[in-house]
Amino acid sequence: MIRFLYPQILWLLALLPLLALWRGRRGPVAAVEFSSIDLARKVARETRSRSRRWLIALPLAVLALLIVGLARPQLGRSTANIQASGIDMMLAVDVSGSMQSLDLKLDGQPASRVDVVKSVVGKFIDARPDDRIGMLEFAHAPYLVCPLTLDHDWLLRNLDRVQIGSIDDGTAIGSGIAACVNRLRDQPGKSKVVVLLTDGQNNCGKVSPVMAAEAAKALGVKIYTIGIGVRGEAPMPVTDSFGNKQIVMIQADVDEAALQKIADETGGKFYRATDTDSLKKVYADIDRLEKTPHTLKKFQSQHELFSWALVPALCLLGTGIGLTQTRFRRLP
Repeated sequence: MIRFLYPQILWLLALLPLLALWRGRRGPVAAVEFSSIDLARKVARETRSRSRRWLIALPLAVLALLIVGLARPQLGRSTANIQASGIDMMLAVDVSGSMQSLDLKLDGQPASRVDVVKSVVGKFIDARPDDRIGMLEFAHAPYLVCPLTLDHDWLLRNLDRVQIGSIDDGTAIGSGIAACVNRLRDQPGKSKVVVLLTDGQNNCGKVSPVMAAEAAKALGVKIYTIGIGVRGEAPMPVTDSFGNKQIVMIQADVDEAALQKIADETGGKFYRATDTDSLKKVYADIDRLEKTPHTLKKFQSQHELFSWALVPALCLLGTGIGLTQTRFRRLP
């Protein structure tokens, strides 16, 4: 939308018709005086003499453009509602070997658990542009993928690099929770949240999940836990000693009781996701639950357009001066 910063200046445009009327009634200044009107009539028939009349309108056009430029026209580029939610959130993702299981689908095709999780988590991050979000992956030990940040483009680039095999295999749920809580403990956010996703049970690490949950509760950190994967057996690709790949069936071993206890201890919630759609609903539910009151602030960026009036005004002025000094030069 175009607006004027000083719209009151546009009232000067109303004076231009009066100026044109006064100029027309006054008539042009005589360049040469004739003793007989018959001589002037012949000169008036010349094309150059008649075409010179439009030069009279040039000063009025220049004045109109200068008035518009002085009024400072501006084009509104964008309007945004900024939400300050005050939530600090750490996402903990299991990258143990079992996350390679192909029991989920992505775009209608079988996909590994970790690839589906990366796709769903990416959309979850996009839906919360005003939260400081960090990410941690864990297997035998936790590893920081990205610290708490509002730069979600950078966060998403780091999410793309999450892969299985970068850490020794295992499932250190307790250590993963403890590392997330340590990242959140000194943060000033109104709400501190950990969203932990795993497909197994704690089998390594120096901190037990229960102790980590108790520490989280003491520090005011809420934990949402997600158990992913089908119940029963799931297909998993493996490579034998000769480098050949094959699919084997593995038993799902999500420790639902432990994940439920962690969530209950901290005031969070436990979810079970057995397919891609249910995983999407889990993150959508967490997104809905973790909304806090916020203040809307409206910002509008403006692009200055005064040069669009100033430049044509200067061009017309220069053209008028050039023509009056050359082709339409008046006799002294």
